[in-house]
Amino acid sequence: MSQAKNGDTVRINYTGTLDNGETFDSSAGREPLEFVLGSGQIIPGLDAAIPGMAVGDKKVVNVPCDQAYGAVNEQARQAVPRGEIPPNIPLEPGTRLQMQTPQGQMVQVTVADVSEDEVTLDANHPLAGQNLTFDIEIMGIDAA
Repeated sequence: MSQAKNGDTVRINYTGTLDNGETFDSSAGREPLEFVLGSGQIIPGLDAAIPGMAVGDKKVVNVPCDQAYGAVNEQARQAVPRGEIPPNIPLEPGTRLQMQTPQGQMVQVTVADVSEDEVTLDANHPLAGQNLTFDIEIMGIDAA
């Protein structure tokens, strides 16, 4: 039976959980996640755990935050005067918004805090600073 190696197209079923046991994502009820191993399409810590596995193999992979979405970057949080945000934009903490940088790049942000005068927007990935655990099963491997 062939073992997964960089460049192969791999399909996995997975459940991702946080340190507190909360599930943040799962392929349950969906098609397996398909990606090219070693291409950077998935987080580095998970990508590094799959080479050598074969179809049917199962593994629990613990991924520290620096091999997932990185540490929280305080510089990615920005307070914006409330008056600069159009009144039709929802400003509940936790709301995900899309903004455009002065260079024209689209960036996902989360409303982190709202006061009378300003809104704090956070451009960190929602899982930044989190250690992640993946329960995976290899469902298919297409050799490169």
